[in-house]
Amino acid sequence: MRLTGLLLVLLSAATFGTSGSFADSLLATGWTPGAAVTVRICLAAVVLTGPALVLARGRWPQIRDEAALLAVYGLLAVAGCQLFFFYAVQHLSVGVALLLEYSGSVLVVLWLWLHDGLRPGRRTVAGVALAVVGLVLVLDVLSGAHVDLVGVLFGLGAAVGLATFYLLSSRAETDVPPLVNAWAGMVAGGAALLLAGLVRAIPMDAGTADVRLAGASVSWLVPVLGLSLVAAVVAYTAGITGARLVGAKVAAFVGLSEVLFAIVIAYLLLDQTVSWTQALGGAVVVAGIALVRADEPSP
Repeated sequence: MRLTGLLLVLLSAATFGTSGSFADSLLATGWTPGAAVTVRICLAAVVLTGPALVLARGRWPQIRDEAALLAVYGLLAVAGCQLFFFYAVQHLSVGVALLLEYSGSVLVVLWLWLHDGLRPGRRTVAGVALAVVGLVLVLDVLSGAHVDLVGVLFGLGAAVGLATFYLLSSRAETDVPPLVNAWAGMVAGGAALLLAGLVRAIPMDAGTADVRLAGASVSWLVPVLGLSLVAAVVAYTAGITGARLVGAKVAAFVGLSEVLFAIVIAYLLLDQTVSWTQALGGAVVVAGIALVRADEPSP
């Protein structure tokens, strides 16, 4: 079960990692980040509606009991995390914004310590330190970094959203199936994103021009379907299922591999280069993840 959980979290990280390349191809043709994210989440919610309603049969009382948590999941882990990140990059360099968002993994460790009394061991502390150093190298934070207080607050808001994703996804005591959990979160998150667009809290510009992917010109529907089916339906469902099997802490740190997958996928689809510094940082991140995993007790 542990191996299955780790593989599912890795699948989630890999599919989440495709979102940057798919979104970048749309942004290059005039789409705004808010429009890309909203279409991603809303279309994924529509796709999951049929399977979710089938799996929800006989479980509606449990779903109603957990409605508040599912709403928090949708508002913070789905909509809030992405909205806060987009606001953060308006004030910060992208590398700094990503580093702040990924600090959500550290927040998971702190929450489990302060709320659940699960004091982190030495290997976890060392793993956290290595992971942070590795992310600094991978994201090239020290090159042209730009920081201000408003951006930092938005970045930390994204971190809270990411921590919420892992903490609520890992609840093993729930009777709500992972796919239903993902669907309910996307319905709530999609509604919040649509409302934010209606009140002009985020720009919503889109188009139908062809995009460039893997060196070829393809329809705009290709990245839209990729964002919705791969980077949302598969990513969220696999992430929730995997987190329930391995726990929030391990899932949060294995999830850091998303940034490594994102760089490799960008190299394949967008011809972006990978520096030796980023490769070294990736190795350091993996070492940190391994230390955190090694600090978990045997089942």
